[in-house]
Amino acid sequence: MEQLINCFNTESTENIAQYLLGMYLEHETPAGKLAGYIVDCEAYLGPDDEAAHSYGMRDTPRVRAMYEKPGTIYLYTMHTHLILNMITQPVGMPQGVMIRGIEPAEGIEQMISNRHGRRGSAISDGPGKLVEALGITKELYGESIFTSPLHLLPEKRRIPKQIDALPRIGIPNKGIWTERPLRYVVHGNPYITNQRKASIEENNGWRK
Repeated sequence: MEQLINCFNTESTENIAQYLLGMYLEHETPAGKLAGYIVDCEAYLGPDDEAAHSYGMRDTPRVRAMYEKPGTIYLYTMHTHLILNMITQPVGMPQGVMIRGIEPAEGIEQMISNRHGRRGSAISDGPGKLVEALGITKELYGESIFTSPLHLLPEKRRIPKQIDALPRIGIPNKGIWTERPLRYVVHGNPYITNQRKASIEENNGWRK
């Protein structure tokens, strides 16, 4: 855990996003532990990033958590879906990583139930899907990804064979920020948003 916390305290947001790939994300819920490996995420580099909620140092009650310490959980609602983000820079520097996809690892049947019976990659291959699957609620806003019921377990981390850097999804008309490769994915993993079946690799893209 010390290495993980040090990474959040010293590395760039882009580097943290890549380090988070393969990280084990666990949520302790009344229904038991629900967990998976992060396989798809996006870096947001406000205040310069035109796609970030904190662009131009925008500071509203909605984005308050973005200005807090590294590891703070930032949740927001988009198209009725709750979206999970982790703050990655020192207090007052509002940058973070959105978690887009996880590969389920524990409590899978409960995650399927949370997702109203959806199975396979549909359990958690999108930011709103994984939040629903893990039973994440707004009460976690402003909590720490290191110490809250929703937390990272670096001792269970898996290592990707290859990381791909891609443009972020759903960022139109933002100039250079539309095409910048700030989305990072585990190459060949089936739980990546919009993954093609032909691109799925043996062992889901993990090192053995």
